[in-house]
Amino acid sequence: MKIFQGIPVFPGVVTGKAFVQEAEGFRIPEQFVDAGALETEIRRFRIAVDLAKDEIVINREATRNALGQTFADIFEAQIQLLLDPRILNNTEELIRTQHFSAEHAVTVVMGKHTNTLRQIENVFISEKINDLRDIEKRLLRHLLGEKKETMGMLRSPVILLATNLTPSETASLDKQFIQAIVTELGGQGGHTAILAAALEIPCIVGVRQFLGEVDGGDTLIVDGNSGSVIVRPDEEVLERYRRIMVADTTRIESLDSFRDVEAATRDGTRISICANIEFPFEAENAVQRGAEGIGLFRTEFLYLTRKEDPTEEEHFTAYKHVVDQMAGKPVIIRTFDFGDDKTLDRYSTIVEHNPALGLRGIRLALKNWRLFRCQLRAILRASALGDVRIMFPLVSTVKEFRQAKRTALRDAMEELREEKIAFNEEIPVGMMVEVPSAVVMLDKFAEDANFFSIGTNDLTQYTMAVDRGNSSVNHLFQADDPAILRLIRRTVVVANRYSIPVSLCGQMGNPQNILLLLGLGLRNISCAPGAIARLKQICRYVSIEECRAMARKALRISNAKDIRDYVHNKLKQIAAELFDSAEL
Repeated sequence: MKIFQGIPVFPGVVTGKAFVQEAEGFRIPEQFVDAGALETEIRRFRIAVDLAKDEIVINREATRNALGQTFADIFEAQIQLLLDPRILNNTEELIRTQHFSAEHAVTVVMGKHTNTLRQIENVFISEKINDLRDIEKRLLRHLLGEKKETMGMLRSPVILLATNLTPSETASLDKQFIQAIVTELGGQGGHTAILAAALEIPCIVGVRQFLGEVDGGDTLIVDGNSGSVIVRPDEEVLERYRRIMVADTTRIESLDSFRDVEAATRDGTRISICANIEFPFEAENAVQRGAEGIGLFRTEFLYLTRKEDPTEEEHFTAYKHVVDQMAGKPVIIRTFDFGDDKTLDRYSTIVEHNPALGLRGIRLALKNWRLFRCQLRAILRASALGDVRIMFPLVSTVKEFRQAKRTALRDAMEELREEKIAFNEEIPVGMMVEVPSAVVMLDKFAEDANFFSIGTNDLTQYTMAVDRGNSSVNHLFQADDPAILRLIRRTVVVANRYSIPVSLCGQMGNPQNILLLLGLGLRNISCAPGAIARLKQICRYVSIEECRAMARKALRISNAKDIRDYVHNKLKQIAAELFDSAEL
């Protein structure tokens, strides 16, 4: 038995048999053609390009019908790469001048482009490399006369393992036969993660160098909640996870009764629980799970799944859909937050050696007025249709927030007034609290902000000086570190002093930490839709005074592990029947 750790991108626990997708390599020798056959060779190449384009178009249309335009745009980007004049012209030039065969020319040109991109270290570029590999495979298949291999031959459920999956490979997966996906490469913002989440397939990426330890048909456990992959589990571990799966199924069924129940503690203290969403279609799921609103609508994927920026109308359509679904409930739309693990390469003027500390969030917005203005106008237009609120990300100085609210937003409002387009003149404007400087200066931000939302993911990263993607230090990335708890408590105290609503929307808003958060003073939590009913259920087991006592004790503990152990032990005492032992 071996255990590997990766990055969970879609939750769920699955046991099943491994299906290892072999790396599709084509061994192309240095083939040359006679001078009289050059034009024939070029025609062969052009026909392969046309056939590859037809394949991608079919994938694009199928994806549009199944998942919508946002996901279909992934394949539009592939078409543009395939038809890039540099690739086409360089390939034909090698055929004409060097007498390379079409196959050899394709491998040389694609190899050069891939090697150039490898020099740039960011997630967006790595996805481009993946697209180039996908295109190369298509061209070589058509040139060599090989049929495309797909997952369509599967007739029983498997866990798919791969070095990486291209967009076309992921989109063509049949959910009926793919229980889970595990890849060696990839990140939370990659194509595999995006499409796996849309298909609701448990998925873990970034499990480094594990394929060599797995054979096809091996029994696996994929824990999409924690990011663990257990290869050839012994019977004891397998039985434990079987119990977890049964308990999860029973628990999910029992939680349905909490969908329409107000969240409140045993002593009657009202708790507001909203949903975090990435895509417009998730709004329906949030409503079905009993969300009291959208506490965080991340908008980055309106940009990242396409080569061109979304238009104002496309922004508006996405926001309108969510507002309509929420039917009067609040919708907090966060303006784009690129950088760190989500890069918008076309707006990078320099190579970011440390994107987390670079031009991201509100900093990028203030430097790209056209991009920012387009989104602000769309959000303002949507505010005429329901309870829409604007939130700015990664605000580190009072000046940034005032520039965004008093200048950029006001300018967008003035444009709409002149055009006689309706919007909410009193739209609430808030900010993410996710860097230590924001916590320190919160009393000054209170002069302008209508609400605060604590983003514990980035707050932990910046407070602990930890790169979440660095396996050497990610053990220090702990949101329950005493430093983080003190920053959360200070934020709540200052917000209450100035009567400003404060919520928490980071991954810390989970069943294991909810009682601690209530004890720190939070009464508004925004979480993944699937966690809403569970949070409501747990709240009913405790009084606020019990939560406060827990928080007071936790704040006196000096390290994260001891805090975690203490909180878990309290949960066992208070509501053990709600948790499987593996969860605590």
